[in-house]
Amino acid sequence: MDAKMRVMTENPLNAETPIERLRTWITDNEVFFKRNQGMFPESPVELGAWSLSIDGHVDKELNLSYEDILALPKVVVANTLECSGNSRSLLKDKASGNPWTIGGVGNAMWGGIWLGDILKKAGLKSDAKHVCFEGFDIPKGKAQIKFIRSIPIEKAMDSTLLAYEMNGEQLPLEHGFPLRALALGWTGANCTKWLIKITLITAPVDSFFMDKVFRIFQKGEDRYSGEVITQMPVKSIIFQPLKDEQFQEGVIPIRGAAYAGEDGIKEVVVSVDDGQSWHPATLIGLDVPYAWRHWEYLWESK
Repeated sequence: MDAKMRVMTENPLNAETPIERLRTWITDNEVFFKRNQGMFPESPVELGAWSLSIDGHVDKELNLSYEDILALPKVVVANTLECSGNSRSLLKDKASGNPWTIGGVGNAMWGGIWLGDILKKAGLKSDAKHVCFEGFDIPKGKAQIKFIRSIPIEKAMDSTLLAYEMNGEQLPLEHGFPLRALALGWTGANCTKWLIKITLITAPVDSFFMDKVFRIFQKGEDRYSGEVITQMPVKSIIFQPLKDEQFQEGVIPIRGAAYAGEDGIKEVVVSVDDGQSWHPATLIGLDVPYAWRHWEYLWESK
């Protein structure tokens, strides 16, 4: 159990970032939210025994060692990552699943290589339309259902990172060491950890975690017809003040973060009277693609 975080389940580990630790533009690795469907090794894999395979509808199958990955051109990008179930416990109509408040999100600087560079080396056949990711985490339950998902080839070539660093450090075990796929601006469900295999396929992968969950569908609708959850919608959270915190009259700082996945944040407005009036907040901190914007509104209470 991680005493620094709010642990919802230990087996598998699911834990959210304490609200006050969201106040920095970069979320520390030690408290970055942890979302898992299965179990991961208790100790890191031996890098000499690990490799990444690329197969399927490619001209040339590849098998890359960790050293091969490190030898490719490195990029460092900011990316805000969120669990698609974040804030679930705050919904008016309660939903099943881990009871996230607002701590199922974080922003980090990720170092790695572009997936598109690897795919170009392999060569894409004309019918390669989707990219399937597989990690070496261990499935839970008797059915032993592996967490396997795919993304469209356009996203794979344009803005998907294979990350081996997080905030300037080697990728932590709990966040996918030694390699993690990051579809920038998309929810965590599209960002496979402990990556060992990439397969080019002609259609979205047929799997439980692609077809039965992480889709938007109406009550009574066949789940297969639901829209696959990809990009994060526009959203804003408040991390200061904390719930039930009390103040004297005067200036009270209200601060938070806003994010919109692949889209940017242009404006944040705040209401302190249940929506009767709205006031512009000040955007603070860095403004870079895929990363959240921190904001503040100084409320003068009377």
